[in-house]
Amino acid sequence: MQAWLRSRDNLARAGWALWMLAIVCGALVPVPEFWITLANYIGLYSLVALGLVLMTGIAGMTSFGQAAFVGLGAYASAVLTTSYAASPWIGLLAGLALVVLTACALGLITMRLSGHYLPLGTIAWGLSLFYLFGNLEMLNKFDGITGIPAINVLGLNLQSGRHIYVLIWLTVALAVIAITHLLDSRSGRAIRALKGGVVMAESCGVNTARTKLLVFVLAAVLAGISGWLYAHLQRAVNPTPFGLNAGIGYLFMAVIGGAAHVWGALFGAALMTLLNDWLQELLPRLFGQSGNFEMIVSGMLLLLLLQRAPAGLWPLLLRMGQWLWRGRRRADAPPSHPQAVTPAGMRSPQAARALAQRDKPAAGTTVLEVRQARKTFGGLVAVNDVSFSLQAGEILGLIGPNGAGKSTMFNLLSGVLPLSAGEVHFMGQRADGRPSRWMARAGMARTFQHVRLMPAMSVIENVAIGAHLRGHKGWLAGVLRLNRTEEASLFAQAQAQLDRVGLGSHALREAGSLALGQQRILEIARALASDPAVLLLDEPAAGLRHQEKQELAQVLRQLSQQGVSVLLVEHDMDFVMGLVNRLVVMDFGTRIAEGVPEAVRADPAVIEAYLGGVE
Repeated sequence: MQAWLRSRDNLARAGWALWMLAIVCGALVPVPEFWITLANYIGLYSLVALGLVLMTGIAGMTSFGQAAFVGLGAYASAVLTTSYAASPWIGLLAGLALVVLTACALGLITMRLSGHYLPLGTIAWGLSLFYLFGNLEMLNKFDGITGIPAINVLGLNLQSGRHIYVLIWLTVALAVIAITHLLDSRSGRAIRALKGGVVMAESCGVNTARTKLLVFVLAAVLAGISGWLYAHLQRAVNPTPFGLNAGIGYLFMAVIGGAAHVWGALFGAALMTLLNDWLQELLPRLFGQSGNFEMIVSGMLLLLLLQRAPAGLWPLLLRMGQWLWRGRRRADAPPSHPQAVTPAGMRSPQAARALAQRDKPAAGTTVLEVRQARKTFGGLVAVNDVSFSLQAGEILGLIGPNGAGKSTMFNLLSGVLPLSAGEVHFMGQRADGRPSRWMARAGMARTFQHVRLMPAMSVIENVAIGAHLRGHKGWLAGVLRLNRTEEASLFAQAQAQLDRVGLGSHALREAGSLALGQQRILEIARALASDPAVLLLDEPAAGLRHQEKQELAQVLRQLSQQGVSVLLVEHDMDFVMGLVNRLVVMDFGTRIAEGVPEAVRADPAVIEAYLGGVE
């Protein structure tokens, strides 16, 4: 495995070196100036598309308004350099400051929206900024600003497209490296977890509101840098390139290339730019008249492509490359099951340090207490004044027929749902009304009735999300690769939990390729990675074979002996009766019995709830 990882790393380094060489040579080779112009625009569009890949494809938030941020970056530098004779580099800093402030203000409003309201919100402020550019006197309204000076780098004026070409593509290269490093970090896993749902991410301790705002601002910054480069390439700006049509075009580039892939942004930008240029030249000849026929044809091609390749073209190219590679795969390569990208945290296991562990409560201490918990949905009473407690090191079963309110109770305990009445105390603190991430920080971890994983991420990365609160490095440390020791430690912990539950050999597989039973075990490993004091398991044995259930029971007994409390919902009575210390039985939202398994099994109310009344 290590030899295979080294070969992949060496291949990646060789690819980066060749790309950098191609960037430098592109400015020196005597190609037509028109080719350089096309390459420059592809680079500018790639920067915006990269932000949309991060925001839309990876974080799951659709935006049609990125062109407005391009305009902010362009106009800020244009005004400062023409009206105040400032350096273009001062214009860059001012533009980025303006973009960040605007993105923070808009993001605090927009990121609260979901569903179709989110893209509609981005259209609203995108149009507002476009008309602001066109109606301000200081921006010369729709006539725009001319006479923008060239960028000066070490005494060299980048006056022509060929001169600025290297700067544009070096910026693109740095942006690709930064985004790649970010996604392969603690903050990046939090960003990718957003697409798996807010509930799952929050249960792992991720502050989803803050993470969404971070993604929104980073995407806006990439668009602002593109606008700055555009202004000093064109040496003039007007509102036309920053309208809604441009925003839709940027989104198409990201989606066509592959919205969930960093390299898909570059591929999509190149494909759309070259296709439009080719159609602009070809179609007027075919129809014998001028017009925007390329918009019609490219639109129909896009519809066909979205139908046949909804994930974009870059994944198709990857699959083709993997198919060719399998025919020549070396003998030391891993098996041919689906592989995810190898995380950087696994490449230097010797750098790992032991993570701090929380002190477990003393045996017999009450760690979780529910007092008269009640939850209503309109006129429906889902949980009806239920009380029970959980002791340190205890395994407590919460059972009942379908519809008894067990999963609702789990959501009340973990902060997913608010109580209608009653109280929940956790680790000696009043916990009702607290968000899920607070519960996770206090020591609670959970699994879900319906498995919630990131199927395209590797098994070990899914587990590492569970250890989110055990790391502290932020997004900037991830971009600059200042998090190597912490990453190695987090992945060592993730691997230890996978070994603990019997999935250690599957660490690099895509989580979505596992069987359902293995995915349930994977959720337990993710929960254990947080070093919990209390573990909530919602039907953990569903889909497991008999031997797997016995192995799971052994793991839970070991956790109990180590001071971890377990509260589980389960329908397999044989599994429950041989495992738990006590049982709480619910029916129609009400607690009908509580006690040791033998007593509960013989309780007439429990027998009637499960089997119905007997004459």
